[in-house]
This record gives sequence, C-alpha cells and structure tokens, in this order.
Amino acid sequence: MRISELSASTGVDTETIRYYEKQGLLQEAARQENGYRSYTAAHLERLSFIRHCRALDIPLADVRRLVAFMHNPGDDCGDINQLIDAQIARVKARLKSMRALEKQLSQLRGRCDDAHTGKECGILHELVAAAHGEACACHATPSTNQ
Repeated sequence: MRISELSASTGVDTETIRYYEKQGLLQEAARQENGYRSYTAAHLERLSFIRHCRALDIPLADVRRLVAFMHNPGDDCGDINQLIDAQIARVKARLKSMRALEKQLSQLRGRCDDAHTGKECGILHELVAAAHGEACACHATPSTNQ
C-alpha cells in the first residue's frame, strides 16, 4: 500500500509517518520501481501500535522502548510497568494542574457576573492588574497560598 493508504487506514498524517521512519520507530518501506514507498501489513500494525501509544500521550522515547520490548518478548516486563507508572504520574500531575487552572478561571469569572462595557468588566480589570504585577483574583497572594 502507498503512504496515503497507510495514512487513511491509521489516521496518521503522511508527514508524521515519514518522521516515524526517520526516527526509526517505523521501518522504512521498500521502494517500488516508480519511487513510491510500498507499505505492508507489518507497517500498518506497527503504526497502529504507535498511534495508540501516542493517543495515551506516551512520549516517543517511551514508545521506542515499548517497540524494543516487542522485539524482545522474553524480557521481563517490569520496565514496561515502570514506564506506564511514570505515565500515570505525569497524567496525575497534569490533572492537578488543570484543576488549579479551572479554579483560577472560576475565580476570575466571579469578578464579572453580568454583561458590562469593557471599561466596567471585572475580568478585564483583573487581567490588566495582573499584567501590571498586581494581585489578581485568579492567583492567590503569597500569604494565602501557604
């Protein structure tokens, strides 16, 4: 199959496929006489695997490690468990950060409960104050952040 067909089958952009080839995550395809790449079912399977890992937001370096484990099925999977545990920790940290962001935005939103002119908008006042280095509703002052 051609790269466009591989792309359509997996939902992975053709430039990304080429990038994965350059990075060694995906074996380079053989070239036909006309110069087109010719991908196989093995490429489709590997690319689908990579895409699934990336959908789980697993970094490419860790995807590379997982691919290496696939080539060595007799190896102990303890490192895979650690890799996934590290990914879970990253997700938890991001969730904590997103919850803090939600709280900040809610506090900011609380500064303007009705439609006003821009001059009267509490949200804009807070954002401008923060831009000037002043305290704002969405960021706790150091004394309340302890």
